[in-house]
Amino acid sequence: MRLSFIEETADFIFMEGSPCMADIIFVPGNGYPQMAERAAKLWKAGFAPYVLPSGKYSTAFGEFSGVLDKKEEYQGTFSTEWEFLREVLVKNGVPDYAILREDQATYTEQNARYSRRVTEHAGITVKRAMLCCKNYHARRAYLYYQQYFPNTVFHVLPSCVDGIDRNNWNKTKEGVLAVTGEVTRIIYQFSLLVED
Repeated sequence: MRLSFIEETADFIFMEGSPCMADIIFVPGNGYPQMAERAAKLWKAGFAPYVLPSGKYSTAFGEFSGVLDKKEEYQGTFSTEWEFLREVLVKNGVPDYAILREDQATYTEQNARYSRRVTEHAGITVKRAMLCCKNYHARRAYLYYQQYFPNTVFHVLPSCVDGIDRNNWNKTKEGVLAVTGEVTRIIYQFSLLVED
């Protein structure tokens, strides 16, 4: 029973799809470069014409918390998550004309909702999209992007940034707290969607 619970939790939280031809690549805001690096590789491989990083900063900090990994590669002063993620994309070969801008979101639901506004304003019909996010944030990010793009087929392409993955999340306190925290947020935040 214990092993089944661990496997089922991992299957639920750690979504992962395959790259596909898409209309856009979404990157929810954060201070890690890995998700934008992956989006850049996908863009350069010709999988999508646009990348849309999204984010101002987390409401928990009230300002951009800074670069959280690979600081030596991504130096500079960034006032928003979008500015940082744009820098990562440009340094990894994505030209400015392919990068859309959403720099007001302060949490995941807003990342998705405001990204919808950006694509509508740009006249982009999103039938298929790739979502590059943190691996244990994948289910919650998918929940919101699916909510605001209900007619879109999503392929979730996560990145592991802090060593917590589907095979080891239950072996450390940090992993258990990260994953169970996501489960709790998903359940609570979904209940808010149902109320609206």
